Amino acid sequence: MTAGPDREPLDRAFFDRPVLEVAPDLLGRVLVRRTPDGPIELRLTEVEAYAGPADPGSHAYRGRTERNAVMFGPPGHAYVYFTYGMWHCLNMVCGPEGHPSGVLLRAGEVRHGHEWAHQRRPKARNDHELAKGPARLATALGVDRRLDGSDVCAGADGPLSILSGHPARPDQILSGPRTGVGGEGATHPWRFWIDGERSVSPYRAHTPRRRNATRRQVGT
Repeated sequence: MTAGPDREPLDRAFFDRPVLEVAPDLLGRVLVRRTPDGPIELRLTEVEAYAGPADPGSHAYRGRTERNAVMFGPPGHAYVYFTYGMWHCLNMVCGPEGHPSGVLLRAGEVRHGHEWAHQRRPKARNDHELAKGPARLATALGVDRRLDGSDVCAGADGPLSILSGHPARPDQILSGPRTGVGGEGATHPWRFWIDGERSVSPYRAHTPRRRNATRRQVGT
C-alpha cells in the first residue's frame, strides 16, 4: 500500500529557513520517535522559536559551547539539552549551518504508541497530559542527551523524524510570549500553538530568582 502525502517525511530544505517561518509551520506535523519498544507518533500542537545570536533567550546568544554545538551545525538535526538537573527538552535546528537557531517542541498529542508513552509518564491523568509541556514531551518519547545531534531527515533508519501530517491553518495558530523567558526576549511573541488544543501547556511568565531571599530562608 502506498503511503499518503501526510506520511512523507520533512526534508532538510524544510528546516533550512528562518526560524520564525519553520516554527509555526511545524504545528500539525507528526513527530515520530522510534524506540526499542515500538514507535510513538505525536502531532505537534505547541512550539517556541529561538533565534540564536539575535535572541537573548537562546542558548546560542553568547556563542558556541560544548552543550549547544549542534545548533551551529546543519539544519534538520535534534538539539537536546538537560535542564534543572532532571528534565530533557527537544529542539529542531533551523536555518543555514553556522547561524544557530532552533524550535523548542513544547507540546503535542500522542496519536500512536500510547502504551509506551504511558509507561514513561505514569502520572499523566489522560492522553492529553502525556506530552503537555517540553519536559513531559521528551519524557513520554524517551528523549535524552543520547539523541542530541540525531538527523531527523535520515528517514526510517533514525530514532527521530517528522512527517508532513496536516499542517495547521493560519487561522488556527495563535502566538504570544515564550514561557519562562525574561530580559530583553521576554516580550517576543515567538510561542506558537494551535487554538483549542487540550495538549497545549499553560503559559507561565518568567519569575526572577531572588537569591538574597533564598539565603535568608535557608538561614532561618
